[in-house]
This record gives sequence, structure tokens and C-alpha cells, in this order.
Amino acid sequence: MEYIGILIVSALVSNVVLSQFLGLCPFLGVSKKVETATGMGAAVLFVITVSSLVTSLLYTFVLEKLNLGYLKTIVFILVIAALVQFVEMVLKKSMLSLYQALGVYLPLITTNCAVLGVALTNVQNGYDPIKSVLNGVGISLGFLIAIVILAGIRERNEYNDIPKALKGSPIVLITAGLMALAFAGFAGLA
Repeated sequence: MEYIGILIVSALVSNVVLSQFLGLCPFLGVSKKVETATGMGAAVLFVITVSSLVTSLLYTFVLEKLNLGYLKTIVFILVIAALVQFVEMVLKKSMLSLYQALGVYLPLITTNCAVLGVALTNVQNGYDPIKSVLNGVGISLGFLIAIVILAGIRERNEYNDIPKALKGSPIVLITAGLMALAFAGFAGLA
């Protein structure tokens, strides 16, 4: 039951984008089309899940044992950068259209504060590798849910009559704010 709680809280209650405001760059930049948003969400899901496992293992069995905990941020960034390079190579070889659609936002996963934030939160909460992976999966599923919902709304807004002053970024930010309010309703689940 504790594991299910971690998944629900990290995906819905403490949604990384809508309540912690981490990962806003790809959230706002890649959410124009559902297909592209789903691809970005899947890439983030892979990177966060694997980095949660690897960083947890490195911290628990290497950095903590050698009293090198102060190096965690640097080590975590290196792990994340290596994973993003791997994802970039796989997408370039197997899904060229998605690779091109993600554009500059794919390498930005390396500097996505949500990915580093998950690794640091796992250490801060004292999660073991299993709980770290569950937290990573939950957080990345929350990111995926949020970015796909925003992309769906943005696609529908293309056909709506929106006042000129609100077109573009203003309506996207208003929509994201309303989504954050809606997700705040999940706070009662915790």
C-alpha cells in the first residue's frame, strides 16, 4: 500500500509541473501537439525512471559509503546527461520524425530541473532504490499526464475564438494555471 501511495502522491498530488513548478520549459515548449507531447513525456518517463534507479544506487552504495555525499549534484547531472544522450541516439536512429519534432527540447531534458529534482528528492526523503524508482515513475507519469492534457487543450484552442490579447503564450499560461488549480484538488488523496 505504501508503494501505491508513493505513485499516487508523486503523480497527482505533488505533480512535478503543476504543484512544484519544475520542468516548465518542456511543458510549455513541447505541448503544442499531443503526439509530440506524448513523445516528450515518454522520453522523460524513461530518463527519470532510469536516473532514479542509477542515482539511488550510486548515492547509497558509493557516495554515502565513501562520505562523498557532497558530490551528489555533480554525479547526478552526469548520470542524467548520459541517459539523455542515449535517448537522443535511440530516437535519432529509430524515430527520426519524433526526434526532429522534439528539436532542441530533447537535449534540454539534461537541464530539466524536474529530472535533477527527482534524484535529489529521492535522496532527501531517504528512499531506497525501489521507492526511488516508484517515485520517479510516479513523477514522470504526472509529467506525462500534465503535458498531454495541456497539448490536447492547446490543439482544441486552435479552433476557438480567443481574444487577440490572449492568443499564444497568455492563454497557455492561463490554461496551465487552471490545470494547477484542478490538480490541487488531488491534495485530499494524500
